[in-house]
Amino acid sequence: MSDNTLTPNQQTELEAATFRRLVAHLDERKDVQNIDLMILAGFCRNCLSKWYKASADDQGVSLDLDDARQAVYGMTYDEWKNTYQTEATPEQLAAMQKANG
Repeated sequence: MSDNTLTPNQQTELEAATFRRLVAHLDERKDVQNIDLMILAGFCRNCLSKWYKASADDQGVSLDLDDARQAVYGMTYDEWKNTYQTEATPEQLAAMQKANG
């Protein structure tokens, strides 16, 4: 690591900006299904939503899972599923089973 030490506020700001960039990237890649993310990376948009809610809980901030999902998906979860989610293929299901094996 370089000699430049981040202040706690700088670290928080960089982490927040990185999270926003990740969410924006996932928003631009609606073609990538959650199951694909789970197979390749072990997490998906739902995981991010749950982590977001857990962070709110840790901070004592009242936030329900639907609001956390909307922050990650950019719309309600049902709207995203109905508009962008496709049925998992047999190949995806097999890959998911192998990844979790």
